[in-house]
Amino acid sequence: MITRLIDRNFANMRLDRYLRKAFPEESLSVFFAVIRKKKIRVNGVIGKANQMLVEGDLVNIYENFKSVPEEEKDMSAAQKATLAANSSTEKPAWTQSVKSGWGKPKTNAEKQSNWGAKELDIVMQTEDYVIVNKPSGLASQPGSGTRPGESLVEYLWEWGRSEGLDFRPTIAHRLDQETSGMLIAALHGDTLRDFTRMIREHEVEKFYFALVKGNLKREKGTIDESLTRTDAAKGSKMKVGEESKDAQRAITHYRVKQHYEGYDLVKIKLETGRMHQIRAHFASIGHPLLGDSRYGDFALNREVKKNLGLHRLFLHSCRLEFDWKGEKKIFDCPLPKELQAVIDQLKPLRFERER
Repeated sequence: MITRLIDRNFANMRLDRYLRKAFPEESLSVFFAVIRKKKIRVNGVIGKANQMLVEGDLVNIYENFKSVPEEEKDMSAAQKATLAANSSTEKPAWTQSVKSGWGKPKTNAEKQSNWGAKELDIVMQTEDYVIVNKPSGLASQPGSGTRPGESLVEYLWEWGRSEGLDFRPTIAHRLDQETSGMLIAALHGDTLRDFTRMIREHEVEKFYFALVKGNLKREKGTIDESLTRTDAAKGSKMKVGEESKDAQRAITHYRVKQHYEGYDLVKIKLETGRMHQIRAHFASIGHPLLGDSRYGDFALNREVKKNLGLHRLFLHSCRLEFDWKGEKKIFDCPLPKELQAVIDQLKPLRFERER
């Protein structure tokens, strides 16, 4: 028999989904079989696939899963005593079921890889989440073109393992590889679900700094143009203003923070979060971002690279605002030194606008 106590990471999750998450090496047919044969009890009652689990539920599985070692299949008498003592308070860490290898010592292959090659820049760490400052050039998550072990998500996993966390830290949103700045990473399953909902319902306000070509005519404005994704051998791009079934509405608010000779530093607030939204929107109004290799002015990019030393996209996630447990949270992250060095070389045209 396998016994598990539902903690906050698996609370408010259907039983069948919990089984897939808790025992990822088992096949779906195994889960369907144990549920159909009534071999699962939740708090002593036969479990149903669609029933919602809550924190503190005791799940007994009367089946021997191949992926679960013998010593992990049942709770010892001492553990059961601890469960009884903590039934109305914090749940013990040993009840957490995790993927094979998580929380365990590194393998030789992992030791020889680039795990932990870059030190994470953590802006804020709380019990529920961390705010991480991602550098330009680092992919948010693993994917094609990214070497194993060299993405922000994988660095977070390594950090979480060293911290002894019982949940793999997971980012709640993404930044383009060329974009720097703040991302939210959840440290618990319920936290991830909360942030995913908050972002979907626009309850997380995201602000960016960008340096654009030319001087905008208006001090502030809104770009409300649909975006349609197109895929090609050279990579995906977003077309602006097309009317099609695949078009998605995209809204970008901006305010000029400082006019410079030939450039504007703008502070941007996203109302929607489409792929390449800021880059595509500003290029569509004739003010592409400096250093943008996909939507930018390529001749200008070569010029600023040579004269100003800009070797990356000038786009930085500078502020996050959201409510968490009844409190307003505001996190700021200044321009990285390589972007500030570019700004320091420009000639201001007017006084700087307040943040």
